[in-house]
Amino acid sequence: MSTGLQLALAGGALLGLGVALAVWRLVPADPDLADALAHLSPSTPRPTTRGAPAAVTDTRDRLGLWAMRNLPVTGWGRAPVTELALLRIPLNRYYGEKVGYAVIGLAAGPVFTALFTLAGADLPFLIPIAGTVVFAAALSFLPDYNVRDDAARARVEFARAMSAYIDLVALERNSGAGSRQAMENAAQVGDSWVFRRLSEELARSRWSGQAPWNALRALAEELGLPELSDLADIVRLSGEEGAQIYAQLRARSAALRSALVSQELTAANETNERMTIPMAALGGVFMAILVAPALLRLLGGDA
Repeated sequence: MSTGLQLALAGGALLGLGVALAVWRLVPADPDLADALAHLSPSTPRPTTRGAPAAVTDTRDRLGLWAMRNLPVTGWGRAPVTELALLRIPLNRYYGEKVGYAVIGLAAGPVFTALFTLAGADLPFLIPIAGTVVFAAALSFLPDYNVRDDAARARVEFARAMSAYIDLVALERNSGAGSRQAMENAAQVGDSWVFRRLSEELARSRWSGQAPWNALRALAEELGLPELSDLADIVRLSGEEGAQIYAQLRARSAALRSALVSQELTAANETNERMTIPMAALGGVFMAILVAPALLRLLGGDA
């Protein structure tokens, strides 16, 4: 009787899931307003990487393209487009990783169920199904965590490189170079990904006839980099108003380094505070070892 009831519940759940997926697929998708306005804009100063699929290079890209075409990806939550643009991860690869992790979660559910069955556990029929769905949904959010964590580290690395880049621009300006020349020469000094990204953006602005500070400000807004936006504002004063910006650049670089040092000190203090917990626990265990023999003798004597 219970087996028949369980089969009936499972059949009804699968039927309801199929109907829900069919309705979800037929509902018109809501277009992203920013992407729609960008496509309708008569002149776009620079190509944006937000929401743009890249060339198919591996299985993740193909799986992501399939998911974007056939699955309601808008129901998975808002994609971290700013972080993806900073890391230069195409949107289709991001969705491909989400689908891949979800498939792994769906495949792991029956494996764990079989292991529990072999161990002699008699689980109700709905528990493995619910556990599999929850586990797959949880794994599908793992790429979001990875992207945000990598982007946070990339922003710290960008800020460190920007402190050196601003100093280089100031030295170029102090030696008599123009605004564009100073920014391009400074970007060619370093070989890290930050300097290469700046050099590419400045070269793109040269060929498109766009002012370099406008290009850097657009890049800062797209990637969420306030340090780059501050540099663009300072250089714009020199390019448009002819102001002397050497002192402002050096002051901005010093302030940026001071902020980075403060962040490092804060992180070090937090690490030291976390280290006191295991040290205190170890001290408590050591004291218990010292006190336990005397306490046992005292209790034995009383007895």
